[in-house]
This record gives sequence, C-alpha cells and structure tokens, in this order.
Amino acid sequence: MTTNDKLAALFKSIDRKDTDAFVSFLSENVVFRFGNAEPVRGKASVRDAVHGFFGSIKALHHVVHESWDTGSAVVCHGIVTYTRHDSSALTVPFANILIVEDGLFSKYLIFADVSGLYTSA
Repeated sequence: MTTNDKLAALFKSIDRKDTDAFVSFLSENVVFRFGNAEPVRGKASVRDAVHGFFGSIKALHHVVHESWDTGSAVVCHGIVTYTRHDSSALTVPFANILIVEDGLFSKYLIFADVSGLYTSA
C-alpha cells in the first residue's frame, strides 16, 4: 500500500467514525495529540479517546489538499467539516504530522482549531 493509499484509507476510517479501523493504523505505543489537548499515549487509550470524540459529533469529513512523505513522517493539510448533533457544521483547516515506525503511525499530531465545535452555531 502506498503512502497516499494509506492516508486515504486512514481518513476514510475517520470519516466513517470507525474507531477500530482507525486504530489499526497506529502502533501500540502511539502518542496522539488533537489540537491543544493533552497527548494520549498507547493504542488502547487513543481508541477510547477517539471513540468518545466520534460519539460527541454527528459526522465529519476531511478533504486532504496536499501530503508529503519523508519516509519516516507524513505531513498533510486540508479542510475538515464537523457536523454537530443539531446538524450545524464547523469547517476548519487542519494539518497533521504522522511519524512512521515499522509501517504504523507512532506519533499522530493534529493541528486544528476546533474551539468552536461545542458552541452554538
């Protein structure tokens, strides 16, 4: 699977809110940070955190504009739209840095301002 294929599959799993498929891309000792939240460490803990986040929204959709693969890291950026349970939406730019070890992501850093996600539209 090429890096572009892996990235496309990763974002499809996220946009389906498929927690188990999402964590299949992660190493056991992954470090995951979403925005300015505290990092979450370990695959099981990331699974719990992401599952909770997926439950807090109705839907989400990513459009990746560009990505770069250095061999040991993948960097991408684009636009993500979060749909709240009341069907209102928040669209923001994002950038991700993913560190690759043994074909899995060992560090997953998300840079996005989602501070308006849980406020009224």
